[in-house]
Amino acid sequence: MKDNFMAGIFRENPVFVLLLALCPALGVTNTVENSLGMGITVLFVITMSNIIISAIRKILPSEIRLPVFIVIIASTSTILEMFIAAFFPELFSALGIFLPLVVTNCIIFGRAEAFASKNGVLPSAVDGLGMGTGFTIALVAVGFMREFLGTGAFYIFGQYLRIFPSEYAILLFIQPAGAFIALGVIVGVLSGIVASRAAKISKDAVA
Repeated sequence: MKDNFMAGIFRENPVFVLLLALCPALGVTNTVENSLGMGITVLFVITMSNIIISAIRKILPSEIRLPVFIVIIASTSTILEMFIAAFFPELFSALGIFLPLVVTNCIIFGRAEAFASKNGVLPSAVDGLGMGTGFTIALVAVGFMREFLGTGAFYIFGQYLRIFPSEYAILLFIQPAGAFIALGVIVGVLSGIVASRAAKISKDAVA
């Protein structure tokens, strides 16, 4: 269970390792708050979808498996979208088109097909939590870098925190191009760390 959960955060991180769902990772990460909101949304949808799909997998005819998956994911996503629109209108407005597009998120559908449809409810719930948490961490990391360098401040949970004067900010990072740069830098650094560790392990094994 623990390994399954941790895999979604590190070894199989959907954004930094598998490079999936890059549209929301690039589109809504101009602030930490938006990144966190989208991450939690996907975490909820993927976990609930995994649980429901796993619970009905034994009575679900294979001929209609995929359409049922889509209905479950769409229903879960729509319910959450309505909840956010009712209680968090500012977040709903900030996430824009990316919120309803959670339905088409390849991570959610992929885990439903690859894991939930083949495993029990508890492992599927853990898998959803792990992948959702990994996705959230990735979005927040990109959002942190973009907002920090692009504005010099953070606005989260109603608190406005100024880190350095705005005249020193690099406005490029809050623009669309900044998302590609931030994601590329983080992926590059992580890949370098992994490669360095692998080389060290190989060297120790030879020695």
